Parts: sequence; C-alpha cells; structure tokens
Amino acid sequence: MRRGLTTFNIVSLVIGFGFLYLPIILLVIYSFNASRLVTVWGGFSTKWYASLLRNEQLLDAIWVTFRVGLISATIATVLGTFAAVALVRAGRFKGRTLFSGMIFAPLVMPEVILGLSLLLLFVSLGMPRGFWTVTVSHATVTMCYAAVVIQARLAAFDRQLEEAAQDLGCPPIKAFFAVTLPNIAPAVAAAWMLAFTLSLDDLVIASFTSGPGATTLPMRIYSQVRLGVSPEINAVSTLLIGLVATGVIAAYLLQMRRRSEA
Repeated sequence: MRRGLTTFNIVSLVIGFGFLYLPIILLVIYSFNASRLVTVWGGFSTKWYASLLRNEQLLDAIWVTFRVGLISATIATVLGTFAAVALVRAGRFKGRTLFSGMIFAPLVMPEVILGLSLLLLFVSLGMPRGFWTVTVSHATVTMCYAAVVIQARLAAFDRQLEEAAQDLGCPPIKAFFAVTLPNIAPAVAAAWMLAFTLSLDDLVIASFTSGPGATTLPMRIYSQVRLGVSPEINAVSTLLIGLVATGVIAAYLLQMRRRSEA
C-alpha cells in the first residue's frame, strides 16, 4: 500500500464523508418516497415534486429567496471587490486597521448579534422590514466573505501587467477593468457563488430583518418542520441541493478551462 493510504486514513475518510453526505443522500432518496411518512418507504414516486408546484407558500418563499440571493450576492461581490482593492493596493492608509477589522468582523461575530444589530438599525431609521431589509442584511454579511476570496487572488496578481497597460497609455481605471478584472474573474465568480449560497442558507439574520411578504425558504421550511417534516420539504431541499451542486461544478469546470487556456 502506498505511503499515506493507510487503513486508518481510508477508514477515517469513509467515516468523515459518510457523516457529511449520508444524511443528504437519505434526504434525496426519501424525496421520491410515495408514503407521506418520511421515515417509512412506500415505493418510488415523484408526486411530491408535482405537489410542490401547487404549494403557493413554498413557491413564494423560493421566489423571494432567489431574488434576495441574486441581488445581495451581486452587491456583496461589487463592494467586496472594492474593499479587496483598498486592502491590497492602498498601502498603509490612515484607519486601515479599523477598516480591515470592520470588513472581517462578521466572519467571527455570531449571527444572532448581527441580526439583532441590523434589526435595531432598521428600527432606528424607521425602515419597514421586508424584502429590501433582508437583501441589505445579506449583502452586509456576505460582503466580508467576498472580500476575503477576492483579496487572496488580488494579492497574488502580478501588478506589472496592469502597469504595462498604463505605460501604453491606458488610464488606471480602464487598465483595472481591461487587465486585472479578467485575470481575477474566477475569484470574483467564486466570491459571488459563495455569497449567493450563504444567502440561500441564512435563517437567523432573515428571521430578524424580514417582514410581511418577505418570508425566505429557510424560514418557511423551519416553520413547517416544527409541525412535522413533510415530503414536500424533502423535494424542495433536493432541488436546492441540485442547484447548488450544479453551480459549484460549473464554477469548477470554468476555472479548469481557464487554467488550461493559460
């Protein structure tokens, strides 16, 4: 047996991956369960996916969740890119320590504290809680994750390429968009995907900042699970797993294609 592939390592990997993915596999399998009892197998059926299409509450929650995710991830990626540029390119400016601390604070701060803080902010500003408060909250929280991903790629970028474009007469802003941004595009795409996934997954912050007509899918699932798990919840969870997996695979293939072309 090759070095590193000991029996202990193989068993550890099997146990670890089983612990992580076995519950997801079971959820996908039972989404095709014909029985209403989610723990009793009653045969193969896709009726719960058809029933999901008639569940207006879940469909509204899915639509709200995707709109919040798309808008908040885009805002977070743009602001995270600007923050990463400031941290990498601006040098030792006054207030850098405070600025970087404010950017990275949400990474370690409990979501309950963030949700309560944002709630108090919206109440003090007199903003009615709804779709836009949830969107702004998600963009605020996920921006730091986007900044970390883009900062790591931007720090490794060879700035001489951008300087060469400026020597040829390209303005600094145009040089950034024409040279730097295409080279860090995989990191920007990864940051957007991460922000979008975190927005889809959030429950705590949305619970604090949402209002009438802005119930997200995690909130809807949580409220229904307290009354008992229905097969429709397994179906919608399976669709979300498929969507996220497709996005991750597409991002990986795009990154590998860029590497092969470089």
